[in-house]
Amino acid sequence: MKVVLTGGGTGGHITPLLAVAHELKKSAPDCYVIYVGERKGKYSSLIGNSPDIDLVRKIYAGKFRRYHGESFIKRMTDLRTLLLNIRDFIFFLVGLIQSIFLIYQLKPDVIFLKGGFVGVPVGISSAIWRIPFITHDSDALAGLANRLVSRWAKYHATAFGPDNYSYPKDKVKQVGVIVGPQYSMVTKSKLSKTKAELGIDKNMSVLMVTGGSGGSAVINNAIAQNVSEQLDHNPNLYIIHQVGLGKGGCYSNLEHPRLEVHELLTDMHRYSACADVIVSRAGANTIAEFGVQAKPCIVVPNPLLTGGHQLLNAKYWLDNNAVIVVEEGKLIDSHGDKLWDEVNNLLKNRAEASQLAKKLNNLVANDASKKIASLLITVSNRGKGDA
Repeated sequence: MKVVLTGGGTGGHITPLLAVAHELKKSAPDCYVIYVGERKGKYSSLIGNSPDIDLVRKIYAGKFRRYHGESFIKRMTDLRTLLLNIRDFIFFLVGLIQSIFLIYQLKPDVIFLKGGFVGVPVGISSAIWRIPFITHDSDALAGLANRLVSRWAKYHATAFGPDNYSYPKDKVKQVGVIVGPQYSMVTKSKLSKTKAELGIDKNMSVLMVTGGSGGSAVINNAIAQNVSEQLDHNPNLYIIHQVGLGKGGCYSNLEHPRLEVHELLTDMHRYSACADVIVSRAGANTIAEFGVQAKPCIVVPNPLLTGGHQLLNAKYWLDNNAVIVVEEGKLIDSHGDKLWDEVNNLLKNRAEASQLAKKLNNLVANDASKKIASLLITVSNRGKGDA
């Protein structure tokens, strides 16, 4: 069996593919797994030397830039965005031609589209060559790339219930958010062990901050402008901050023995495992990973992302009392104080933090990759074609 996995744009598209590849190899050891990614994709290096990926191929892909709440007139008169969209449409056309030839050459039995605009030319090519494919949406709103090719998909695997999506109900398979096998429940003993492995005193209260693989300037600034004061005020506070590729400058004039700054953590699971509290954007993949580890999370949803999907994600978790939500506007207006107030409250009130962690853990499933691998095998020429 030959399977193509595709997705890109952020680490949140790529790391789930590795989890699916791992499950495919476990379920069907003779399976040949091919990753098709975006040419010059910033985060495709996460594929690394994975033993579960047999072949890597790259194509051009173009992103359609639009922002939640932005008017059509503003969108069309923003010259920079307009020019970038025109350029990327050309990239899309080139990528489409590349993928048509590539899919014909590879002749996979089934294709898995995780999201991101590299999936659009691959999905169209799959339809041209009549190769079945399955999409997956992690957020409470279907991504545009998956929606563009949805009419040709065999099935749509989703994290949330069918009512959240515009897909035909008979094609929706709710599987949850894809979480890699490296993420698991963190007990008290494992927490202490992980801190020791990373050279952190077990009595330290560890705050981990991440804005995702691309980082968040808003979160970075909120943490950085108050970090010296917070570290001085709390001698038991230890901070690990993933700032995003190219965003390390927010700490250019600051060094502290209880502050670690990383542009990208390729072994995020180790650092999140040692955290007592986590601050993050509201990406579904990231929060699901922390949820499997049973970590108390403070989320700052990005209000500008397409369709407001992070706002919808955050609302779902908040309605279930599973996270603390800090609105970006309030974060900016308070110069970071609002965020630090919530952090310090959870670090002091461990019972509240434990309740949040437990409720978030109850909301997430950690078998989505296994379900998707099974679905891919069933849909492939090896299977019956029905699931």
